This record gives sequence, C-alpha cells and structure tokens, in this order.
Amino acid sequence: MKQQDFEQQIIALLVHSGSARSNALMALQQAKEGNFQQAEVLMEESRQETRAAHVIQTKLIGLDEGCGKLSINLITVHAQDHLMNAMVIQDLANNIIDLYQRLPPIERQKV
Repeated sequence: MKQQDFEQQIIALLVHSGSARSNALMALQQAKEGNFQQAEVLMEESRQETRAAHVIQTKLIGLDEGCGKLSINLITVHAQDHLMNAMVIQDLANNIIDLYQRLPPIERQKV
C-alpha cells in the first residue's frame, strides 16, 4: 500500500470513528430529553459509522499481517484510540439510554 493510500485510510478511520462517537453522544442527549426514537436513529448511525471504521481497521490489520509491514505513527495510534473510545461510548450510551427509558419523564429532567 502506498503511503498516501495508507494515510487516506487512517483519516477515514478517524472520520468514521469520530462520527460514531458524536452520534452516540447526541443519542444520549436525545434520550435524556425523552426523544427515544431519535436516540435510536442516532445510535444506528453510530453503529454504521463504527462498522465502516471496523472495515478499514480490518483491512489495515490484514495488510500488516502482524509483521510490522505498515508504519505505525502517532496519527495511526490516534485513529485506533478514536475507534476504541467510540465503541466504549456506544456501550455506555446503550446502557444509559436503557436507564433513561425506565425513568419517568420528571426524573429524567433531574439527571
């Protein structure tokens, strides 16, 4: 893989991961406001972004073959960190949204 192609893949990984994170956080806000349908739409968008990022990650892992064939630099580590953070936020958001759904509307406003 050419260096330019590699860098474009890393940037795409960052973009998809960042979008996944943002959508999950917006879903949390929607759930807090009682907009559970919109929260689910945003969580699905978050999951789609994560899947797109995961495809890129898997491709890069395959190209590297665990042998250090691809150069690892700070932006590569940063992209991986973004993806992992997005996945953790999704897990937490799913659980918090579930809790919001169990609260009466007046109690959600206090949170």
